[in-house]
Amino acid sequence: MDLKQKLNEFDIQINDEQLEMFNKYMNLLLEWNEKINLTAIVEPDEVKLKHFVDSLTVLKYINDENKIIDIGTGAGFPGIPIKIMMPNTKITLLDSLNKRINFLNIVVETLNLKNIQAIHGRAEELARNKLHREKYDIAVSRAVANLSTLVEYMLPFVKVGGKCICMKGANVKEELDKAQNAIKELGGEIEKVDNFYLSDNDNERNIIIIKKVKETKSKYPRKAGTPSKEPL
Repeated sequence: MDLKQKLNEFDIQINDEQLEMFNKYMNLLLEWNEKINLTAIVEPDEVKLKHFVDSLTVLKYINDENKIIDIGTGAGFPGIPIKIMMPNTKITLLDSLNKRINFLNIVVETLNLKNIQAIHGRAEELARNKLHREKYDIAVSRAVANLSTLVEYMLPFVKVGGKCICMKGANVKEELDKAQNAIKELGGEIEKVDNFYLSDNDNERNIIIIKKVKETKSKYPRKAGTPSKEPL
């Protein structure tokens, strides 16, 4: 698959230097994936479509000056692709598995990325740290948890006026209905839901944009494990 051509379909322009960075990233991902479990997607064209293109579909909601936290980043999606395309963003990659953080640090070093840090930790704990609580313009997360749980991970990081970008697959209506209470309780409101396909009528995606309209109550997020066991 021609990454440049595919991104063109989404009105995303990429230069040769950025293409080279994505190639290096893919090679590292596939090499490390043989040692630690980073992705079930290992065919290069699939990596380009389902990891790179998918990650970059959020670019239209991001400003090049934004401070962003990527929660449950895994192998770096969507945070590293965003950083490659928008080098002025300040990005924090958060993941609960240290092995993944080691991988991410190698990627950051190899690609010579600046103003990006990878943190080993849980969202429920880091969101209580005053250096991170309500300090971000954007929290983004891709395929991490159901929406009711996810917003409790995300909204405490976002400053009032900022937004959460929740990247989801197909069939989000039920999740949206169930999450209404949690979104309101945590200080957010749904701004829009963007539905599209990554390829011709296949790989359906939904991006849910939640605006932070008021401060999150200090009792949130609840202690580690509670948001997933007892969603609001």
